[in-house]
Amino acid sequence: MPTRALILLADGFEEIEAIAVIDLLRRADIKLSTVSLELKLVTSARNVVLKTDHLIEEIPAFDYDMLVLPGGGEGVKNLKENDHVKSLIKRFDAEGKYIAAICAAPLVLEEIGLLKNKKVTSYPSVASDLKSAQWSDEKVVVDGKLVTSQSPTTAIEFALSLVELLKSKEVRQSIEKAIDY
Repeated sequence: MPTRALILLADGFEEIEAIAVIDLLRRADIKLSTVSLELKLVTSARNVVLKTDHLIEEIPAFDYDMLVLPGGGEGVKNLKENDHVKSLIKRFDAEGKYIAAICAAPLVLEEIGLLKNKKVTSYPSVASDLKSAQWSDEKVVVDGKLVTSQSPTTAIEFALSLVELLKSKEVRQSIEKAIDY
C-alpha cells in the first residue's frame, strides 16, 4: 500500500507552510490529499485560493499514515473550532499515526490534550500557550509520532522531515539534491 498523508486547509492558512508540504511530499511520491472544512475552495491568509481534493467529512482516517496541520492565525482558529478536525486528530492519535503541526497549529493539539509532556516547537509567540508541553526552540521537533515546527521559515525543513519519516533518509536526500537545499 502506498504511503498516504492528509493536509488540512482552513480559510486563513499560511501559504508557505501548506505549499512546501504539498510540494515536497508529492515529490517524494507520497499520496497527499488536500482537505478543506466546508468548501473545496479555501482561501489562505493572503488571499491565495486553492481547490482541495476532499472535504473533511469525506475522509476515512484509517486510509492515511499522517495528518498535517499548517499554521496561519485565522486558519488555526478555524481548525480549533471544527468538531470534524478534533475528531480526525483524535482518531489519528488513537491509531498511533503521525500528526504534524507547524507554526501556531500546535495550539489545536494543545486544546484537545495531545501535547501533555510532549517535546514540541511552534511559532515563538504561541509557546506560552502550549502549557502542557515541553517547548523547544529547535526548528523541527519529532517526539514519537508528533512532529512540530516553528514558522514559514522552517517549512522546507519541516516538509523534508516528514518525507524522511514517511519514506526514508535516502528519499529525503534525493529531494534535497533536486531542490538544491
